[in-house]
Amino acid sequence: MFLKPFLPDPLVNSTQMRVLLVEDEPAVRDRVEGLDAGADDYLVKPFAFGELLARLRALVRRGAVARPAVLTCGDLALDPAAHTVTRAGRPVELSAREFALLEFLMRHPGEVVSRTAILGGVWDYDYDGLSNVVDVYVGYLRRKLEQPFGRSLIRTERGVGYALDPG
Repeated sequence: MFLKPFLPDPLVNSTQMRVLLVEDEPAVRDRVEGLDAGADDYLVKPFAFGELLARLRALVRRGAVARPAVLTCGDLALDPAAHTVTRAGRPVELSAREFALLEFLMRHPGEVVSRTAILGGVWDYDYDGLSNVVDVYVGYLRRKLEQPFGRSLIRTERGVGYALDPG
């Protein structure tokens, strides 16, 4: 079983989202992987309906998840909770995938991140690693975040990957 870390859907209020995994006879490693990937709880089938209700009540009692901090890099700001990006105080419209790529780079400021790491963090590990999809999406970000402002943000390390310069 492979689980990608749970990334909140931009249309879902992630401050209220809880994840309860239910699976038929998973191996211990599957349960560990599910919890490490971001699940709040795990329930193994068969289970008593009362146990399911008790686990759901426990998840609800935990209250709201802390709002993620706004990420900043120079004059660039990304708010994961509001799903907004601004540069020099001006809003920048990004697709969901562009937003995910920018968030991934902003969580590694100044660090050169390989294409493989980007594929695993933004797409998934099963994605065709020979594709140039990362390069294409970095190009989209450059057109939206650099060209209108006349200042570079994303640095290419040839043969290695990309870095978001804190500026």
